[in-house]
Amino acid sequence: MSRRASQPLRLFSEEEAKELQRVSRASSESRNRHQRAVALVAVAEGKSLSEAARLVGWKSHDPVTRLTRRFNLMGLAALDDLPRSGAPRTYGPVERARIEQEARRTPNRKEDATATWSLTLLQRALRQASDGLPKVSTFTILHTLHEAGYSWQKDRTWCHTGRTLKKGKDGTVYQSEDPYTQEKKR
Repeated sequence: MSRRASQPLRLFSEEEAKELQRVSRASSESRNRHQRAVALVAVAEGKSLSEAARLVGWKSHDPVTRLTRRFNLMGLAALDDLPRSGAPRTYGPVERARIEQEARRTPNRKEDATATWSLTLLQRALRQASDGLPKVSTFTILHTLHEAGYSWQKDRTWCHTGRTLKKGKDGTVYQSEDPYTQEKKR
C-alpha cells in the first residue's frame, strides 16, 4: 500500500530545485546526499512515500517521512548528515601533522629497534618524543593515517596509497601517481 505524507513537502524555491536536481544526477556526491535528493525530487513529483523509498533503496517510508520534515524545517541542509553524538576530537591539525611526520620518518634501527613502523611502534615513538603526544592511541594513529591517504601494506609499512616508486630500464627511479586512487577506494 502506498503512503501519503502526513506533513506534505513544501514547494521548492528555484535555487533549491536546481540544487536538488544537480545532486540527484551527480555521481560525485556522497551516497547519502544523492539518495536524499532523489527521494525529495520523487516526492515533489507526486510519488508516494513508499515509492520514493523504493526508488532510493530504502525498505520503508519512514526515512522519507523524516526527510520531508527535515527539509521543511532546514531546506537544503537536510541533505547533509546531522552532527554525531559523542566527544569531539581531542587531536587537532597540529597533532595530526605530528603523527603524519613521524610515520613518514624512516625509523632508526638502533633508537627505534625496528626497520619498519607498526602501530604500536609508532605509538611508542610518539609517546617518548619530547615534542610527541604522551597519550596517543593506536586507533588515533590508524584513523589519522587513513584520513591522510596511507594504507597498511603486507610488509608492515605505511605507504601513501596510489603512489609508487618505479625503476626505468636506464636505472632512473621516478615516482608514479595513480590519478584514480580516490575513486578506487569507494
